Amino acid sequence: MTNVARRALSIYLHWPFCRSKCPYCDFFSKIAKNTDQDKIIDGYLQQLESYAEMLPDRRIISVFFGGGTPSLIHPRNVARILEKINNLWSVAAEAEISLEANPNTQTPTLFADLAAAGINRLSLGVQSLDDGELKFLGRTHSATEAYRAIEQVLHYFNNHSADFIYALPGQNPDLWQQHLSEICSLGFCHLSLYQLTIEENTVFYRKGIKSLDEKNAARLYRQSCRFLSSAGYAQYEVSNYARNACQSVHNKVYWQGGDYVGIGQTAHGRLHINNKLYAQTDPLRLEELSPQERAEELIIMGLRLTQGIDKHTFKQCCGLELDTFVNQTFKQQAVAARLLKDSTVSLTATAKGFLLLDYLIGGLCP
Repeated sequence: MTNVARRALSIYLHWPFCRSKCPYCDFFSKIAKNTDQDKIIDGYLQQLESYAEMLPDRRIISVFFGGGTPSLIHPRNVARILEKINNLWSVAAEAEISLEANPNTQTPTLFADLAAAGINRLSLGVQSLDDGELKFLGRTHSATEAYRAIEQVLHYFNNHSADFIYALPGQNPDLWQQHLSEICSLGFCHLSLYQLTIEENTVFYRKGIKSLDEKNAARLYRQSCRFLSSAGYAQYEVSNYARNACQSVHNKVYWQGGDYVGIGQTAHGRLHINNKLYAQTDPLRLEELSPQERAEELIIMGLRLTQGIDKHTFKQCCGLELDTFVNQTFKQQAVAARLLKDSTVSLTATAKGFLLLDYLIGGLCP
């Protein structure tokens, strides 16, 4: 990676607190009860100062408040964090400053206050516009609350995204088509559509809830891709679609091997320091990564993109040639089966291959 490229840095701030735990969620989170928010934020500011000493002369290209439910952070504390970042580093004029929000965490002026605090991209966790589905998913907002929040988000932000979950048990193409039509009519410039999967450490798993079978889930996925394309949403990652060049700058840092630090409990990062690769496994804890370990990560993340893995960038990030690192026999078989497309520039999963990403990643990594 060149020195110029290395100067770019992103920051992920993890807010682990939620009002309740969704039954499908396997992310680390805590129920927000009697939290001393100001004290927690003070700790975040100290972490930022420590990273600034470790990573001087970096240029911030994105900041992402994720969770948990980061819309529970008071806007004045969001402003404190962003002010600290601006004081510690050079921040690009076009830097993407994102925050995830739930539809029912807003005070009457929350979205206006977040915009005033410096957030310029709002990602709304809608998940569904059907009250029955919302209840099944354990969401604490109603469809009416979702529509109300959507109106506010579109009013106060020019860059916005919404998350939805599909492939629920019993969901069929006709029903999902109705949902897709409504989703595309809302006016978001970015959409994230995630298939419901049942992970072991979730309430759904313990209750024996089964996700939609693989064949029908794949059918809904292909249906989503076709319809969103016709509605002007270009797919750029396996679950993400954008209009008008509104791709997520921050998420592409992960997928393309850029440098980022994580602030908060369980937050992690990936960094180049003095020509070495490091994984930040906890706040302020770094473990050196071997080129081979980083190469595997780049394959896992890069194949998710419709543009695939850029071979030149791959070498910049880990120091290895992609063509010599991967299992050549498997790659050739996958190309012959039209699961992968290989060129001198990139290695890319086909539309068919997107349905078999785990298989492709497992076969390519030696």
